[in-house]
Formats: sequence, structure tokens, C-alpha cells
Amino acid sequence: MSEPVRTRRVGGILEVTMDRPKANAITLEYSQAMGEVFRNFRDDPDMRVAILTGAGEKFFSAGWDLKAAADGASVEGNYGVGGFGGIQELRDLNKPVIAAINGICCGGGFEIALSADLIIAATHATFSLPEIRSGTVADAASIKLPKRIPYHIAMDMLLTGRWLDAEEGHRWGFVNEIVPAEKLMERAWELARLLESGPPLVYAAIKEVVREAEASDFQTMMNRIARKQLRTVDMLYGSEDQLEGARAFAEKRDPIWKGK
Repeated sequence: MSEPVRTRRVGGILEVTMDRPKANAITLEYSQAMGEVFRNFRDDPDMRVAILTGAGEKFFSAGWDLKAAADGASVEGNYGVGGFGGIQELRDLNKPVIAAINGICCGGGFEIALSADLIIAATHATFSLPEIRSGTVADAASIKLPKRIPYHIAMDMLLTGRWLDAEEGHRWGFVNEIVPAEKLMERAWELARLLESGPPLVYAAIKEVVREAEASDFQTMMNRIARKQLRTVDMLYGSEDQLEGARAFAEKRDPIWKGK
């Protein structure tokens, strides 16, 4: 493939690097490739956690490739199994994903980052939704961002396209943690190793409950859980891992999770 998505696997951790100079911008073909990477991650029982970052020190991702669009490339078409960026619409992605923001994170790149479960940012990272200036709509961000941060801040970003630095992103709550640039990947891997050591069935249940709850009310979700209508929750209850957690607590030792 001429536009590589670089991957590195260590144990149950998969590092995914968008490496498409100069801005790690996304085309239809690149999105399809990312979708294949994340589908394989989702379907591999030995994979526990993914880290997503960008190559270089300047860009995480500038989102959709506007230069290609200016040359006539269609913005519509098959983005692949996971939708734009390979992750936004990937069904049943019930494993933790960490976005390590190494620079400019704007447009569709920001929307991809919002699809992760945790966002850590280098001190020089910046965020924006500049679609307003290119005559298009940041559709995924318009759905997600007002639910994640104060409405008026989300609308400010969507309507003006202004830039936020990492400190402001942290203040409004979409950035979990800020670290020096040279420590970014070290911290991402430290966090990934912590998650790798955790209970995968519990993580899966958490992600499904949170995802389903976005379009539901509290009592409806509690009823669905009680009636065993959520696959991952049903798998968790009565699993070997749930019994192991109870035994480990009683025996005052660390649990050994098997994911079954």
C-alpha cells in the first residue's frame, strides 16, 4: 500500500501510527486501510488495547485530505468498515483505545480522536474544527462534541473554527492528560500497559453500556441489563473472569484475567 498505516504490536497492545506526510490527512483508501487495522484489532482475542497517534511532531491528523478534494477527489464514497478514519463507526469495538495527540489535531482528525476512549496530548498539541471555512460540516463532531463538553464551547468550536491549545482542551474535559512531547508515547504505553493488565470482559461491558446509553434513558438501560439484553454484560456475568475477580479479592492477590 502506497499510503501506509504503521502498526507495532507488543503483547496485547497495538500501536497504530498514521504516517502520511505532510499532515497525516485521510483519503478514502487510507480510511479503508485504517478500518482493516482496527477490525483486526477488534477481532483478535489476544489484543487488549490500541494506541493511535500520528507520525512526526507537527500533525496528529489534519482530517480529510482537502488538497485531494481540491484536485477533484470525492468526499463521498466507501470509507471502509469503520467509517471515516477506520474507527468512528466500527461496530462492537469493545476494547480501550488511547489517542496520543502529537501535534495539530483538526477537522476529521479531531473527530477520529473523539472516537478514542482516552486522549492524552503533548503540550504543543492544538485542536480545531475548521470545516466552517471550507464549506462543509463537521458531522461527527456536531453529534459528539456537545455531549462531551459544555454546549456553548462545542458550538464555539463548530461555528467559528477557532483553535484550542492542549490546556484549554484539558480544561473543557476532552483531553485527559497533558505531557511533554518527548514523554507522549512513553505515557501512552504506560497507560496501555495498565489497561492491558485489566479485565477485558469488564472493559467490553463498560464500552457497550456507555455506547448504548447514549441513545437511551437510565431506567431503560437498567432494564435491558437486568433482562440480559446486552451481549457483553451477559458474557461477563457467570464468566471465569468474574469468579476469578471474587477469588482474588478473597485471597488478597492480583487477579489473573483470561478474557473468558
